[in-house]
Formats: sequence, structure tokens, C-alpha cells
Amino acid sequence: MTSDASLPTAPIRVVVVDDHQILRDGLVALLSALPGIDVVGVAADGREAIHVVGESQPDLVVMDIQMPHLDGIEATRFLTGREPAPRVVMLTMNEDDMTILSAIRAGASGYLLKGAGAAEVEHAIRSAAAGGMVFGAGLAATVAGFFAGSAVTAPRPELPFPDLTDRERDVLERIAAGHSNDAIAAALFVSNKTVRNTVSAIYAKLHATGRADAIVKAREAGFGRDERRGTMEP
Repeated sequence: MTSDASLPTAPIRVVVVDDHQILRDGLVALLSALPGIDVVGVAADGREAIHVVGESQPDLVVMDIQMPHLDGIEATRFLTGREPAPRVVMLTMNEDDMTILSAIRAGASGYLLKGAGAAEVEHAIRSAAAGGMVFGAGLAATVAGFFAGSAVTAPRPELPFPDLTDRERDVLERIAAGHSNDAIAAALFVSNKTVRNTVSAIYAKLHATGRADAIVKAREAGFGRDERRGTMEP
């Protein structure tokens, strides 16, 4: 048990997200037994996590990555992009470098492998809740390499429309595929107003005169190739 006086003394409200019930239940049991940590919700996939977090307003989410419906990285990107944003610690079997980098870019405050011991999990939760960044044994050197090489914050000139945020890029992909604003809002669990505002920002960054012009420019840049169905709006 850590005795660092700088760590928060109020109970840390935690949501546990994992699609494997045995692992999820085991983690809930572990965390519930620790003083100063309250498990306030559980979810079996990223989509459910968004709803549970919205209802319970936790301080921190322990998030798996590979899950049905919506993976942990996309769920993390959504959760850390709104206010109030919980801290997120990824707990996964995946130690692929690009997955770790994607998690950091999505806003994760920690990344642990599922082989981590109970003390390491507890330390990660308490440290992340206090504002720190925590990475499991064996991952620290990889993460340090990302930061040393500016891999996390470096611009991505190889991508078209580099001024777009990740969310705007996602919305543009759906626009190019012919999806309506209503369909985009439903898929991303946001309001129609949020989608309209995002679309307006995309038009401005692409110097597009409207939806049709944005679709042409997006498709010329390679967006919307995999799926082009839905209702196009003027």
C-alpha cells in the first residue's frame, strides 16, 4: 500500500471495463477490497462504458482494449475528449508498440499488461488518479522512446488534411462514405448539434463550400473508400 501523502485522500471512483466476465469480476473484487477505492460501475464493451461513465461520473476508468462494438482505444478517445474527463488506465494483453502509442494519443494516463500484479495495478490507479502517467514494467522504455522521438506529439504530414483532429477525421470518413448527420451522431454517441459543429469545422479546414464539395475533396484524398452508403445531406 502506498503512503505517498500527495495522493488523493478522497475515495477514487472507478469504472472497470472488460469483455471477459471472469477478469472483470476478479478486478472488481481486487479493487473493492482496497481502502480509498470505490468501484462505481462495470461495462463489458466500449459502447457500454460510455453510458456507464456518463451515469456514474468516475474519477478513473480501467479499460481493456480488444472488445466488441467499440474498442477500448476509441472509447478512451471519446471519454477523454469530453468534460469532465476521467483518467483512463489501459489494462490489456496487447503490448504492440503502435497500440501503446494509439492509447497514449487517445488520452490514456496509464498502460498495464494483464500480467501485472495487484500492487502494480493499485499503484497505477492511485498515481493516475493523482495526475500521473503510469506504464507497466517492460513498457517504460518503449514509452520513453516515443516521447524522446516526439512520436506522440509529432505532426502527421503523411496524412491528408493534417489540421483535422482525430474526431474530425472520423466524421469526415463517415461523410465521405455517405452517412447522414443523424447516422454519424448515433454511431459516435453524440448529439446532432455536436456533429453539425464538427462538420462546420471540417468545411472551414477543407475550404469546402458545402457537403458535396467536402465529399469530393475527401474522396480524392482517400476517405470513404471502404463504405459509401447512407443518405447524403446537402
